[in-house]
Amino acid sequence: MTNSSVVVDRAGLWDAEELSDVAAATFPLACPPEATQGDIEIFLEQMLSGERFGEYLSDPERTVLKAVEGDEIVGYAMLVAGRPIDPEVDAQVSPGAVVELSKMYVLPGHHGSGVAAALMTAAVATARESGATVLWLGVNQANERAQKFYAKHGFTQVGTNTFTVGTQVHSDFVYERAL
Repeated sequence: MTNSSVVVDRAGLWDAEELSDVAAATFPLACPPEATQGDIEIFLEQMLSGERFGEYLSDPERTVLKAVEGDEIVGYAMLVAGRPIDPEVDAQVSPGAVVELSKMYVLPGHHGSGVAAALMTAAVATARESGATVLWLGVNQANERAQKFYAKHGFTQVGTNTFTVGTQVHSDFVYERAL
């Protein structure tokens, strides 16, 4: 899928290190102000390392989409098939076949350029093609920019959840949209 000069496609194992680099540059920007640098570094090491991306890319329940401009990955989205593992979140998400939009990040120099919209379009299409009827996600309650983006793309708040970064627990909203 293309949007201007951006191409969104499924990532492969060969993309793991570059995806990790994008995650290291983008994840801290989405964290709430009270997140400490130490906790962010723990999360990056445990959840967004090149090794972890290799695991994600090998997991049949996950799909990682990459947004490429020129020869550089400028953003990515990760989809996870299946019902939420947390029973409290599962109770908040609509019944039926669901896919989680687990991660979606764009490098700062590409914000507002259509990269995020192209990733969202591809994520929705991928979830729909998998047979899901609902796409859901968690977004930090302090991240108003992301909340506005998700609302613009048809998501509504259906509940709340917590998200741990390092040693800190943060408050998220749970959003979903029908496919």
